[in-house]
Amino acid sequence: MDHSLSDDQRRAKKIRRFTIGVSLALILFCNAIVLVGLWASGINLDELATAPDVFNSKQDICLKLGWQSVTGAAEPVRLCMEWINLSDKSGKTHQIQPDLKLRHGPDGQYYADRGVHADYRLLFMVLILVAVIACGLVAKWYLVGRYRLHLESVAGHGASVAH
Repeated sequence: MDHSLSDDQRRAKKIRRFTIGVSLALILFCNAIVLVGLWASGINLDELATAPDVFNSKQDICLKLGWQSVTGAAEPVRLCMEWINLSDKSGKTHQIQPDLKLRHGPDGQYYADRGVHADYRLLFMVLILVAVIACGLVAKWYLVGRYRLHLESVAGHGASVAH
């Protein structure tokens, strides 16, 4: 230990090292909580973040046709219900999702009506993430404050909260 440092400087150095250690430990711990929670929930992030899969005649090969009701059309329309996406390296077939709403565009083409699609699972996940981060910050503040008070009491100084 360097004897040229005053007691206050040594204490500040110890508190700084403790703060860094607590920060790193809480980063790992909070990330573990979020990842375990994500794994336990079974939420597929790919499914949450992607738009509905629809047939594109320029890059897909249609395997199966079917009839589908379309907003703006008087009768059901014959559309591709199952296809292979040539840019998908997995080679699996893609199917039109049953809850997908289609609409007839002014240009005569049919489009997936994405509309307003609220997915509360994603909102719930973000809220939990914010709560875990907030709890981590409060825990860090509490632990560093306790350590600071401990060092001050050991040094014989009056334990002051504001330092």
